[in-house]
Amino acid sequence: MSDKIEDALSYYRFKSSEIHNYMNASTNLTVDEIVEKAAELSALEFKITALEAANDN
Repeated sequence: MSDKIEDALSYYRFKSSEIHNYMNASTNLTVDEIVEKAAELSALEFKITALEAANDN
């Protein structure tokens, strides 16, 4: 089970990094795009936190 959690953590961390890189590299993001990406990041961070807690137990 721990391997599945680690795989999921790896995937979500990659997706989070991907969004961060996209936002940092873009110079012409609209407010709507920023809000949308921030919501995606929030969801990913929530999943990462939950998986880290599950992995500790």
